Amino acid sequence: MHELESKLGPWVIKYRWLIIVLSLLLVFAAASGGRFLVFKADYRVFFSEDNPQLQAFDKLEKTYTRNDNVLFVLTPKDGNVFTRETLKVVETLTEKAWQIPYSIRVDSVSNFQHIYSEGDDLIVADLVSEADKLSNAELEKIKNIATTEPLLKQRLVSPSGHVTSVSATIQLPRIDETKEVPEVVEFARKLADEIRLLAPDIEVRLSGMVLMNNAFAESAQGDMASLVPLSFAVMFIVLLLLLRSFSTTFGTILVIFMSILTGMGIGGYIGFPLTGPSVSSTTIILTVAIANSVHILTTFIHEMRSGKDKSSAITETLRINLQPVFIASATTMVGFLTMNFSEVPPFRHLGNFVAIGVVASFFLSVSFLPALISVLPVRVKVRENDEDKMMVKLGDFVVNKKKQLMWGMSVLIVTLVVFLPKNELNDVFVEYFDETVDFRRATDFATGNLTGIYQIEYSLPAGAAGGINEPAYLNNVERFASWYQEQPETLHVNTISDIMKRLNKNLHGDDPAYYRMPEQRDLAAQYLFLYEMSLPYGLDLNNQINLDKSATRFTVTLKSISSNEILALDQRAQQW
Repeated sequence: MHELESKLGPWVIKYRWLIIVLSLLLVFAAASGGRFLVFKADYRVFFSEDNPQLQAFDKLEKTYTRNDNVLFVLTPKDGNVFTRETLKVVETLTEKAWQIPYSIRVDSVSNFQHIYSEGDDLIVADLVSEADKLSNAELEKIKNIATTEPLLKQRLVSPSGHVTSVSATIQLPRIDETKEVPEVVEFARKLADEIRLLAPDIEVRLSGMVLMNNAFAESAQGDMASLVPLSFAVMFIVLLLLLRSFSTTFGTILVIFMSILTGMGIGGYIGFPLTGPSVSSTTIILTVAIANSVHILTTFIHEMRSGKDKSSAITETLRINLQPVFIASATTMVGFLTMNFSEVPPFRHLGNFVAIGVVASFFLSVSFLPALISVLPVRVKVRENDEDKMMVKLGDFVVNKKKQLMWGMSVLIVTLVVFLPKNELNDVFVEYFDETVDFRRATDFATGNLTGIYQIEYSLPAGAAGGINEPAYLNNVERFASWYQEQPETLHVNTISDIMKRLNKNLHGDDPAYYRMPEQRDLAAQYLFLYEMSLPYGLDLNNQINLDKSATRFTVTLKSISSNEILALDQRAQQW
């Protein structure tokens, strides 16, 4: 190592043009891998393919349907959804929402399949039809039904009737989500603008899982477009003030830029995607590359101020700094490579992006940077004494007070370590975005007034084909729903048991006394069959009941709570 330290400087100076050209060519080749970088915003990217929770979720979606959605939240300024004007807008939006790319279902107050009986007949029809022709009495009746119906209240309409929503279920092909998600969001935004023009007295907000995925992508891309250039600008100004040399500052910025391009480009070749966490690798590489370059340049400037010529200063600089810069880079690289032990793929990608960028910054700092400096004009005034008086005083203080500092710092470190258990892994995904993001504001409003985007889903097995019609099974599902409705975190529970109770009441002349589970399996099966045969296309029960009727989907919509609170709630549910 010592022999390399002494020979590196002369070698760099001798072959400086070759090093400069070769470095630029290699970085250009590595950076071309950036064309393979794609941004993945789907929440699935946070799970490995062998993750048991993701596998269970995939199985649930294959059994029923996917549940990603675009949620249009409508708030009439008069505070009443149940007017002719607002319900007409809901009808219009419901019809147009079917045109959203990849939509497989649209749910709203207007197309809710209301059931009632007429004599011996079971009538299943849209709750709202031709809203502009409804009488006041009909409007009042619709409001009473909607604000008391368990399948609607705090899902598609607020209990007070001041906010409603139209939910479009989206089933992405997942061939190229970098195009599919923005395509859905762009259409939804245009549709929201269309509704705003049609009805200026109605506020339209956009939320839902598809919007959250898109918000992750847009925010990360926005950060890259604004924060990275801003970081470069700040670093340039700070370095110029500290180094007081345009050439050395320019060289440092170039090393930073080339390190980032190399790290991200090689990551692209390997196939690493860009995600919310991994995008921050650019800032981390920037920080490490600055440290490496500044180590080299401060020594170089010191040597020139001491009277050495440029070549001698470069040789001495590399002799002094090669080992410490190598050790610092190597330990940093190893530290970030340990992130490959994480179960979360984006953190593995982050670690690998940074590790590659750190390696690139080391080689560029000890080869390209001194070679570049050797050909650029550098003006440094020679000083007889280039000692930094502040640093000398600090050094003297540390030496003179070594015992006190050692014990004092030991106490401080132990005190701080005691607080380590206060750190916890926890997420509130909506709060990843600040209040300037439309999605965050819309979701906060929706959660506070109507419904949320956090859900826990279960597939509840009945044990045999057709078993969901067993009264014992339906009663157990109902008990589970009742338990969940009592939990403070719950906003809404969507379950087949509510449909069965409603059918039992309807087929007994709408007698409220029969708003309970059917007492016989064959009756329950007949009710369900009759109901399914009456449903229009796109509004069937495939999203709630599996093919052989041996299981049902049970969906709980939650407030905006943390991941730890969700895990704790699910644990209580599993114990129940």
